[in-house]
Amino acid sequence: MSDIARDATNTNIFKSMKDITFEQTISHQCGVTMNDSVEARAIAEFMNEDPKVTITHNPATIRIDGEGKLVFQMDEISEFLGREMTAETFEVNTSTHYGRMVRVDDNTVVLFGNMDDVLEFVE
Repeated sequence: MSDIARDATNTNIFKSMKDITFEQTISHQCGVTMNDSVEARAIAEFMNEDPKVTITHNPATIRIDGEGKLVFQMDEISEFLGREMTAETFEVNTSTHYGRMVRVDDNTVVLFGNMDDVLEFVE
């Protein structure tokens, strides 16, 4: 953009450092991104029954987002899927996550959005 055009608009999209303020916010959100697969689609469809869960389908991935915590019960997912889903298979299908992931037992994987809630699982 020429100086003439810039002067004509009289606007500057950049701020001086003295005008920038930083605020700390905590969202308490958590979620997983899974590679799009039969298992991931079944997990997303099952988790979508919870109104506090948001499912986003991307071209090659599926995101499952929640507020506070997400609980993945392998036996319930297995019943919905029609075949066994283990915590190990769940973790393999999960390409990434945010929040604090805790494998409570062989049947339960929990994602926490609030660090204070996960403290009871820390030894």
